[in-house]
Amino acid sequence: MKNELMSRVWVEIDLDTLVKNYRRIAARVKPAQVLCVLKANAYGLGVGPYAKALYGAGCRAFGVAEPHEAIELMAELGTKANGVHVQILSSVLPDEIEPMVRVGVVLPVVDLEAAQLISAAAVKARKSAKVHFKLDTGMGRLGILADSEEAVAEAVKTMLAVKALPALECEGVFSHFPMAYDPNDPFTRHQIGLFKKVVSAAKSAGIAFSKIHIAASDAINNFPECAKSPFTMVRTGINLHGSFDPNGRKALKVEPVLTLKTRVAQVRELPAGKTLGYGRTWCLREKTRIATISAGYADGLPLALTNRGKVLIGGRLCPVVGRISMDYATVDVSSVRGVKPGDEVICFGRSGKYSITPDDWAALKGTHAYDIICSLGNRVRRVFKGGR
Repeated sequence: MKNELMSRVWVEIDLDTLVKNYRRIAARVKPAQVLCVLKANAYGLGVGPYAKALYGAGCRAFGVAEPHEAIELMAELGTKANGVHVQILSSVLPDEIEPMVRVGVVLPVVDLEAAQLISAAAVKARKSAKVHFKLDTGMGRLGILADSEEAVAEAVKTMLAVKALPALECEGVFSHFPMAYDPNDPFTRHQIGLFKKVVSAAKSAGIAFSKIHIAASDAINNFPECAKSPFTMVRTGINLHGSFDPNGRKALKVEPVLTLKTRVAQVRELPAGKTLGYGRTWCLREKTRIATISAGYADGLPLALTNRGKVLIGGRLCPVVGRISMDYATVDVSSVRGVKPGDEVICFGRSGKYSITPDDWAALKGTHAYDIICSLGNRVRRVFKGGR
């Protein structure tokens, strides 16, 4: 039987704004290529519509975290995936290498042993495997160690050993920053210097790369030199959504893509002295009209909104009062006339002259927008608008 019920909670994803953001980023870093990071199902929002919209805007490079994501992205693109750069940005496990080589995913080389396995799989498949050297210039997580002057020379030796292996196309080299959200951070500049030394030393040793990248969204905003020679590519994820790290510059003029909505469940006029929610954390000082809305932390509303956050109802900001629960939240609607069950609530998004963004929620939670976006629950319906 067809489900004709309206969703209680949904996120509207404006693909036209997504495309606009992509084009602004591409113009900013030109002639560097933009690799769009769509890992974790495009941060839980839907990799298919994202990939198709970005492909239509001219994107030909995508990044993911692991093989299942790569396969899903390529399946969504279908025949369009031919000639598209799909890269695993983290690591690849031994049993994952052979199927990834067969379908032509660009693989990371984190050490010589991984390269040997990729080479063997490529020889067996009778094809060439594209790889990018992943350097650890200071992230301390994955990659060929290149976090000091001494390590640079050893890293180049490893790269030469990999280059000598059969059936490998060593087309790229990349690294990652732990502190690029701080535009004044000296460690990031130290990493840039080390990375450039590896690239230069490798070139002197006969290894030239067509794809050289270290910048993700934070560095594009805070360290624009990472989009200039010798760099030929940048990676962007959170900026596509119109969000930023709260500590850095907002050099890119991107716009929010997401609007999270729910509906009013009940409206009551409650007396002074009435306490609200678990823990009785809010006590009404006077008679107040309270609306219970049909979204809670299971839908992505952070507990940090408790007694601090706001939502938009009828074009007005309404404070959250009482603790956020799993399925509901309570808000003060005294400033809005005629609120009734079923009315639309904007949890984050724009209404009239007011707007609330994932960045605003992140600031209240002491986190970043990635955390907010990835926390949208699986009962939150994804509704895509535009993109045609």
